[in-house]
Amino acid sequence: MVLAPCIEWHFDQYTDLGERIRAAHAAGYEAAEFHLWRDKDIASIAAALADTGVRLTGFCADPRRSLVDPAQHDELFAAVRDSIAAAGRIGQPPIIIASGFVREGISLQEHFDTAVTALSRLARMAETEGATLVLEPLNDRIDHPGMYLVSTTLGLDLIEAVGSPALRLLYDVYHSTVMGEDMEAVLEGRMHLVRHVQVADFPGRNEPGTGTIDWPAKLSALKRMGYDGDIGLEYRPTLPIAESLARTRQALGL
Repeated sequence: MVLAPCIEWHFDQYTDLGERIRAAHAAGYEAAEFHLWRDKDIASIAAALADTGVRLTGFCADPRRSLVDPAQHDELFAAVRDSIAAAGRIGQPPIIIASGFVREGISLQEHFDTAVTALSRLARMAETEGATLVLEPLNDRIDHPGMYLVSTTLGLDLIEAVGSPALRLLYDVYHSTVMGEDMEAVLEGRMHLVRHVQVADFPGRNEPGTGTIDWPAKLSALKRMGYDGDIGLEYRPTLPIAESLARTRQALGL
């Protein structure tokens, strides 16, 4: 498993993400990830990736638009089309998709069907361009009140309903823990649908080792279920970044 610092929040002594990539490389990391891309210097990011050999493990479709609101679908499709083009300039990392918010007065089945319709079109778009989309369940108890997709099981159900190799799941241990999920129960037998895993401790969304999550048990379970991909370090540091990352490595045992 390769660790990928979230340079949106890490190495923030530098304003430019290209410099943050170089700093991550100098610290010994061969992968990184960030959030939105339109406010970033893509040319600087591309140059830093080429110079260092660092690869990106993901960034978000930008702007964020709803899967479950048909009124936003045209903007959603345009956002993902643009994001796929941007990804092509920086190594074609997976593009992270969130669901949007629950629509009052609309049944859960209509939410599901609307999301499948949108995701199916997005997946076809990604297949054509050789891109990958990763659907991320979030939490609605702390960080994202009103979010539709807050269940790993539902996320995997949506992916199975679409049935495209270009659509996979981003499993975030922090969001899943906030929602009270049993990681092994929701992922057992479905790990082949998971493309990426992110970590942060709970409570606080800080470094692994600062909260209550049993990280050796989590990593062992992921390995047992067949996950051998990257681990995105999407947490807010409480320590200087070198100390923070060292503590994270120790807590994760990686």
